Amino acid sequence: MTYREGAYVVDTRSATLAQVMGNVGPRVQIRRPGGGREWEAPADALRLATRAEREAAGLRGSAAAPSASPVGCAECVRLDTARRAAGEYGELTEAAVDAMVAVRSHFREAHVLPAWPR
Repeated sequence: MTYREGAYVVDTRSATLAQVMGNVGPRVQIRRPGGGREWEAPADALRLATRAEREAAGLRGSAAAPSASPVGCAECVRLDTARRAAGEYGELTEAAVDAMVAVRSHFREAHVLPAWPR
């Protein structure tokens, strides 16, 4: 299995939660959330972290640490919640892509473009 950069995984050899930093051939570079020294693991020694594992670590996007809109916009929060739910398992599905496009389009149209002089 290939893991995208930024995905949270568990190194099953040590039961350690880690974030994917990159891939080189069959090996994956990972490090603990928040930084630290990277290490390599074979892809077959990793599995995606569950929501409960991510929440227990207090990672952004979990119920324990909800993300907030930088501008306090309720629509931004709603769209971001839908985006996080669509990409919950770290997979780049059509629903996840559509949700990301919706977030970016709304932010650009509601918050960036109105500030530009016409």
